[in-house]
Amino acid sequence: MKTIRLLALAFLVQAVFSSAALRAQAQAEKAPYPAMAPLNQYLMADEASEIALARSAAPASISDGAEVKVLRREGYTTAVRGTNGFLCIVERSWGAATDDPDFWNPKVRAPICFNPAAARTFVPIFLMKTSLVLAGKSKTEIVQATASALDKKELPALEPGAMCYMMSKQQYLNDQGKSWHPHLMFLVAGDTAASWGADLPASPVMAANDPEERVTIFMVWVGKWSDGTPGPPMAH
Repeated sequence: MKTIRLLALAFLVQAVFSSAALRAQAQAEKAPYPAMAPLNQYLMADEASEIALARSAAPASISDGAEVKVLRREGYTTAVRGTNGFLCIVERSWGAATDDPDFWNPKVRAPICFNPAAARTFVPIFLMKTSLVLAGKSKTEIVQATASALDKKELPALEPGAMCYMMSKQQYLNDQGKSWHPHLMFLVAGDTAASWGADLPASPVMAANDPEERVTIFMVWVGKWSDGTPGPPMAH
């Protein structure tokens, strides 16, 4: 009798562990990047390559005169001084909202050039998130700190006319968005997609509301990459 009870207990324990393993596997499949990877995986070994990648976000007529920041262990640092008020960087995965499945994806390299209004008033949010990430903060802590800074006006209010270029042929936006489409992004405070006619049938404007950063991002495809070569078909 005792042997039967022991066998039953062993079977139960095995079943519990098997069930837990299956749940963990299912969660891993749903969240391929559940936590931050080692910092080295987000850094680029060659700063010259990072500068060139950042500048590839916009045509040379814009990016050649832009300031360029690169990611180092202590955060983003100016590597090239600019002359035209634009700012080019290679965003990492935490540029996305915290509920994005690629938030911790170390492969993300998103070249982007901000115009002066966006460089002054939108980039500070990303730089703050970067500081929080490098300090080891959790997603919840990042959201709370960003909301607090916005509420206390420690981050600047978004200026009208803020926009940016994402026209790099080398962009890696997520695991499905490699060399997605050359596009422009227009940044407007609040949830304002409807006022732009975004996402309506035949509208060329796409919108993504980001309540964490309190901004709506409007995206418009363009036909060419920053080097002048044709982009994917617009219906792609």
